[in-house]
Amino acid sequence: MKKEQEQEHELEAPLLPGDGDGDAGRKAAAAAGSAYALVCSLVASAISIIYGYNRGVMSGAQKFVQEDLGISDAQIEVLIGATSIYSLVGSLAAGWACDRAGRRRTMALSAAMFFAGSAITGAASGYAALMAGQLVAGVACGFGLVVAPVYIAEMAPAASRGFLSSIPEIAGNSGILLSYIADFALAGLPKSLNWRLMVGVGAVPPLFLAAATLLAMPETPRWLVLNGHHDEARRVLTRTTGDAALADRRLQEIVSSAQESPKQAVSSDEKKEARPSTSVWRDLLVRPTPSVRRVLLAVLGLQFFQQASGVAALVLYAPRVFNRAGITSQHAVLGATILLGVVKTVSIVIPLFLADRLGRRPMLLTSAGGMAASLLVLGFSLRAAPAADAGGAWWAAATSVAAAAVFMATFSLGFGPVIWMYGSEILPLRLRAQGTGIGTAVNRVMSAVVGMTFISMYEAVGMAGSFYIFAGCAAAAWVFVYACLPETKGRSLEEMEALFDGSADSPSLMTQ
Repeated sequence: MKKEQEQEHELEAPLLPGDGDGDAGRKAAAAAGSAYALVCSLVASAISIIYGYNRGVMSGAQKFVQEDLGISDAQIEVLIGATSIYSLVGSLAAGWACDRAGRRRTMALSAAMFFAGSAITGAASGYAALMAGQLVAGVACGFGLVVAPVYIAEMAPAASRGFLSSIPEIAGNSGILLSYIADFALAGLPKSLNWRLMVGVGAVPPLFLAAATLLAMPETPRWLVLNGHHDEARRVLTRTTGDAALADRRLQEIVSSAQESPKQAVSSDEKKEARPSTSVWRDLLVRPTPSVRRVLLAVLGLQFFQQASGVAALVLYAPRVFNRAGITSQHAVLGATILLGVVKTVSIVIPLFLADRLGRRPMLLTSAGGMAASLLVLGFSLRAAPAADAGGAWWAAATSVAAAAVFMATFSLGFGPVIWMYGSEILPLRLRAQGTGIGTAVNRVMSAVVGMTFISMYEAVGMAGSFYIFAGCAAAAWVFVYACLPETKGRSLEEMEALFDGSADSPSLMTQ
């Protein structure tokens, strides 16, 4: 009963406007705490803007890179897909870095690598230099994908976690949109200059992020507890909750969660070494408990299906898809690509307001169903459209663009942002950073598979056939969510492991 009352106390003052009357002073303090958590989340999400820009810029730049440096389709396919492989390395290393160096310093390291990667790529004079630049930028992408969700999940109050955890995905989509706009705006410059500026612009924001991260952002209270800094953790919790008494209760919950494993116990009166990374890997992959096994299945399954649905094919190769739909003008193709970016970015705002109200399951189910339907329509329209060089029926081209836009919208409703907040909140504290890294690694592997095979796949089975395959994967994602994922709305991070124990099979937990 006491725990329920504390949770109700925290839920009374969410970041978004809520109902009910309470003590005005307490609500004002809670609002101030939520505002502080929001500011921290916005700064952390800047890494996602940079990631999105780096991810999307090659969509429009690749044609000019080919013309300037004489690179073939096969080389472009490897260059773009290899970035995801590099980010796989980064995501695996990021979990270790988050645990050892802290979430904040890991974010600064990621920003530094983004700067270096963009600078090297923009100055490249050949294919080897391009690959070197994308290697550094890819590792930075892996770091950014891991550290931002972990940082925000650990900083956010339970009542606002869905809201705040959606911000990195919004930021990432904003970065992709900005890259499409840069591609469109700079396309008219000489081909030896335009793509270099498209890429090089991405080197500027990381400088400001690194400074802000090191000078202004706090470390997360959960990492501080794991490393024995209880007083500092209490100060951060007081800032994010706005209530000293609630901060003390939350601190005790975090300490109790950290002490569940004897090897991970952290004394409040002396600093101890964090649990070795080998123990974390053993608990995740070698000897996981039943609840950890189910959590890991949920995390890996969501990451697999996000990329298996083919979102990378449209993010990275939208101009090629629209060419096959019958759109021949370069400006029209880039304009349609910007439309996808606008739709994706605008739609991502919906989970920001609904994740803590409707719940994660309904949004994921709606998203997967919409993705499957829109991919089928896109496949049908591409099959009806003649080859681009022969001209095409306007309706087939328009339907293709509309279906691609609907796919981006429904993807952004759930499988874009919600899987990241879901994965980062269900992993136990002692396994969160490494578990998020493993999930991100699966995501990057699948993204690489799509990125490195899409051109070959549509040449083998046709553009329409490729999207039929993606539609089947989206339908399978719907079944996976329905059968395997319980609802997590309104639960504290310390309650998640119990949710995935044997009682998680109960229908009441699936819909709560």
